[in-house]
Amino acid sequence: MSEQKPILEVNHLKKYFKTPKGLLHAVDDVSFSIDEGRTLGLVGESGCGKSTTGRAILRLIEPTSGEVLFKGENVLGLDKEGMRKKRKEMQIIFQDPFSSLNPRKTISQTIAEPLKRYNMTSSHEETRDKVLELMETVGLAERLMDTYPHELDGGRRQRVGIARALAMNPSFIVCDEPVSALDVSIQAQILNLMQELQDKMGLTYLFITHNLSVVHHFSNDIAVMYLGQLIEKAPSRELFANPVHPYTQALLSAIPIPKLGRQRERILLKGEITSPIEPKKCCRFAPRCIHACDRCFNEEPQVTDLGNGHTVSCFLAEK
Repeated sequence: MSEQKPILEVNHLKKYFKTPKGLLHAVDDVSFSIDEGRTLGLVGESGCGKSTTGRAILRLIEPTSGEVLFKGENVLGLDKEGMRKKRKEMQIIFQDPFSSLNPRKTISQTIAEPLKRYNMTSSHEETRDKVLELMETVGLAERLMDTYPHELDGGRRQRVGIARALAMNPSFIVCDEPVSALDVSIQAQILNLMQELQDKMGLTYLFITHNLSVVHHFSNDIAVMYLGQLIEKAPSRELFANPVHPYTQALLSAIPIPKLGRQRERILLKGEITSPIEPKKCCRFAPRCIHACDRCFNEEPQVTDLGNGHTVSCFLAEK
């Protein structure tokens, strides 16, 4: 059995934003890798830096520093033309399927746009055939070719977004909360579609979400993010069976159990959230942690390897 190779390696990625009060550390020294054909779920509460991480990897926003190796090549070192070519292999599915589509373009025009921009087809007929093929792949009927985004429901709009991402025949896709704006029943349809596409086309996903129930069933590995930092990463089953970081434990305790009369003991987080602007070198979760000690407020925890792909940044892991 051949060893899987990482298709993406992110090393010490940082993205800081200038504010009147100082630098906001949106993404602060984040490192991880994703093996080809697998899914890494990136979870955390709103404002933790998940989406910024995904966009920085694709250079939709320019990182402050770090390294992003895609198939062994550092994409942060590419010039404009080099990055343009690389985008054929690295695509994104956006969170809001309505705002991410041009309201003045029909569905066929939207899907055809990347084909024309990269000269992937040589005639109008070839472009139309490719658009129809992509629409069939994502479950859109041919009769919808000349409709506009406002004429479709959320699920169909997201299918258009997926078809547009697939038009370039990518190998890696950043999925930025692709189902959070959809009804639950539609969420399941889109997730099943994405799973089928991954199996069929060998796609690799970075799946960004705040919904742990979704990421548990969809991802091979899960990374938990808090205030710009990765605090725990493990295979999906391992993380749910043995969460080590207190923040991860609190997140898991909030997942409802779909059975009458059963519920988990909730871990309620109290205390002030640390400011992401010029944070001092300490555990950023300490003000909300019931296990916090003096060391947590004065020293930054380092990554501890627990084995079996499970890592955590917490002093509790050292005990």
